[in-house]
Amino acid sequence: YRKLPDYHHPVITQDCLNASIHFLKTLQTYGVDPSRVVISGESVGAWAAAVVMQALLNRPNLPQLRAQVLICPPLQAINFFLPSFQQHQNVPFLTKDIVMLAVCKYLAIDRSWEDAILKGAGIPPDAWEKYKKWLSSENIPKRFRTQGLQPEFPGPFNEAAYLETRHVLDVENSPLLADDKVIAQLPEAFLVSYENDILRDDTLLYKKRLEDQGVPVTWCHVEDGFHGCILLFDKKPFCFPSSLRAINAVVSYINGI
Repeated sequence: YRKLPDYHHPVITQDCLNASIHFLKTLQTYGVDPSRVVISGESVGAWAAAVVMQALLNRPNLPQLRAQVLICPPLQAINFFLPSFQQHQNVPFLTKDIVMLAVCKYLAIDRSWEDAILKGAGIPPDAWEKYKKWLSSENIPKRFRTQGLQPEFPGPFNEAAYLETRHVLDVENSPLLADDKVIAQLPEAFLVSYENDILRDDTLLYKKRLEDQGVPVTWCHVEDGFHGCILLFDKKPFCFPSSLRAINAVVSYINGI
């Protein structure tokens, strides 16, 4: 897909969707079994994969996808008070500053609104009332929550902030907001999360959403993992045990379906 800083919303998801549709229409050219197509991604690629999976549900003329493999995906740009965002905001390779820079750059939001985004000031009360059942920290298992975290999101509503940032509420930017009927149609999922990852809780929230709608989920949580560690699996001497655990789990899952 075409990348930042030259390209912005909605280029990434449009590029990935167009490429996926082309591939699915020409599987014979690539010698691919149409019953065994898996869509996968890591980090922003996992976000794009989640968006593409949901979008393809509206195209019944294409082969049905076998599974989705999402590795440490960012799945919403709304609640930045989740436990993992507070616990691991300064952990390499993905810090709070990098997350907010990416969100603002991709959505073409001036960085002067960054603090408002972090506090949820642009989220209307009625929208939070609708979405908190999916995005609240209460949906995170207790073992991932620690004492001393900041009060629950969101902060006081600011209409000007809403007008500047309201596209964070679009499903194509925050696939965690998809309707239950959409989530229920998704194929089985393999989800990878890392304990020391600022985005850990997005995976946990999506896991709950999928399971609540009866979608089979296999979950791999790497206790000593950090964001991006899977990319180092073949980069000796920089390969970590967590890198190998993550990549081996993904390969084992795909080979087993």
